[in-house]
Amino acid sequence: MRKIPSFPDRLTADVEGDIEDIDGILVLTRIRVRYRVKVPKDQRAAAERALATHENKCPAATSVKRGIALEWKADIEEI
Repeated sequence: MRKIPSFPDRLTADVEGDIEDIDGILVLTRIRVRYRVKVPKDQRAAAERALATHENKCPAATSVKRGIALEWKADIEEI
């Protein structure tokens, strides 16, 4: 993420999905992601820019966004 170290203790995500019965078939219809990002104090703006544009570069989001609504939020903690 914009050359910001993303060690396991600095970048995590909580993910939820909605599964609905559509015409007798279970379908994943929505995904919600909350990122938890820890960055050095001088890199908050870079982290916010990366998060604002990441969806278009994310293979998972690109793969599913045509049929599944994807929502995300981020909590950024300066360390």
